[in-house]
Amino acid sequence: MPKKKFKKTFFSIGTLLSEKKEINVQLFGKESINEDKIIPFSDQAAIVTHYLKLKGTKEEKVFKEKGAALINAWLNWVSETTDCSECIASEPLDAFTLDLFKDFYSAPFQPKENPDFKFIDLFAGIGGFRIAMQDCGGECVFSSEWDENAKQTYYYNFGEVPFGDITKEFNKKYIPDGFDVLCAGFPCQAFSIAGYRRGFDDTRGTLFFDVAEIIRRKKPKAIYLENVKNLYTHDNKKTFAVIKGTLEELGYVVYHKVMNAMEYANIPQNRERIFIVCFDPNQVPNHQDFHFPEKEKLTATIKDCIDYNIIDKKYFYTDKFPHYDILRKNITSMDTIYQWRRQYVRENKSNVCPTLTANMGTGGHNVPLILTKNGSIRKLTPKECVNFQGFPKEFTFPENIADSAKYIQAGNSVVVSLIRKVCQNIVTTILAHS
Repeated sequence: MPKKKFKKTFFSIGTLLSEKKEINVQLFGKESINEDKIIPFSDQAAIVTHYLKLKGTKEEKVFKEKGAALINAWLNWVSETTDCSECIASEPLDAFTLDLFKDFYSAPFQPKENPDFKFIDLFAGIGGFRIAMQDCGGECVFSSEWDENAKQTYYYNFGEVPFGDITKEFNKKYIPDGFDVLCAGFPCQAFSIAGYRRGFDDTRGTLFFDVAEIIRRKKPKAIYLENVKNLYTHDNKKTFAVIKGTLEELGYVVYHKVMNAMEYANIPQNRERIFIVCFDPNQVPNHQDFHFPEKEKLTATIKDCIDYNIIDKKYFYTDKFPHYDILRKNITSMDTIYQWRRQYVRENKSNVCPTLTANMGTGGHNVPLILTKNGSIRKLTPKECVNFQGFPKEFTFPENIADSAKYIQAGNSVVVSLIRKVCQNIVTTILAHS
C-alpha cells in the first residue's frame, strides 16, 4: 500500500503537554483505558511513550495493548484535525515521525542498547536519578511524577512522559515486574527545615508508604532513596526508625549515610542529604560488599557553574534592590555567591553555592545572588542552578516553562554527580551476583 504524507500539523507531544490540550480520545470495551472517562492527555502520553521506549523488551507487554490502541486513536484524531481523512500510512507511527513524535526522537538522554540492569524512577522530578542511573548502564522501565511542569521538562530530556500521582492504583498497575532497582527521591518538605517538619502528620510524608507498597508487590533487588538530612533526626529519630523498620519488615537490609555534595561529589554546593540503600539478601547475598563513596577534595569552584555570558535584564538588579549598597561595598569580593532572604543578604564564606531549595520558585528573594566580575548584581539563572546540581550541559528546560517553575524544579532535584557515585556501588554489588 503506498504511503502518503500527512499535512503539517504544527504540534507535538511536547506542545500538547505545554498547552494543556486534550486529545478527545476514548477506547471502549477490552481497550478501555479508564472506564467511561476520557483521561488527560499526559496520562495517554505516558502510556504511549513508555510503550515506544520499551518496544522489543519483556516490559513492553504492560503497555502494548493500550499503547498501540492509543496510537491508532491518535492517528484518527490527527486525520480529523488536519482535514486529511484520505491520508494513508503503512505503519501508524510513520504518520507522526515528522510531527507529533519529533521531540520523542530528539530527546538528548537515551539508555544504552543493552542495559546492565533495569530501574524505576518514582517522584522523578526532572530526571536527576534517571541521568545518573542511565550513566551507570541502567534502563528506566517506569517513571512517575505528579507535577505537570516537571513532566514537560522530563519529556523534553528523555522522550518519555512520566505517569502521574503514584498513590493512584491507575498508575501503580503500569509498573512492570522484574526490575532491579527502585529509585525514589520521595518528597522532602515534610521533613525539611524549610518546611514545617510535620513528618508523617503531613500527607507528603505518608507517600513513603506508597513506595513501601510498591516494594512489597515488586520485590526489587535493591532500593535507592534520597531525602533531606533532617529525615534522620526528625522527631528524635522516630520518623527514620519507622522508615527503616518498614523496609526491614519487607525483608531488606538497610544502609544509610548523610553526605554533602561539596565533600563527596566535587560539586560546589553546600547540600547535605541522607542516602538510603537497601538490598534483598535473598537476591543479593553479597550485599555487605556495598559501601558508600569516600570523601574527596573539592576542586570545582563556582566559576565552573556560572555563565558569564548572561545578559538578560530580568536576572539583574539595579540600585533599587534593597541590599544593593551593601553588595556594592563588597566589590572586592567579585565572583562570590550570596544567600538572600527577605531580611538579609550574606556572603557564603566557603565560596560555594548555598543549598538550593524549591522555595526559589516562590519569590526572587530565595534565589542565590552573585556579584559578577564586572560589579553587576544578579540572581542565578535556572540553568546555573542545575549546573550546581551536577546536571550535564546537555540538560535543558523547555522554553515555554516559566522561570518560577524552573527554579522549583532545580531546587527539588538531586545532585546527579552524587547519585551516580552511589549508583555505581549499588550496580557493582548487584551485578557481582548476577
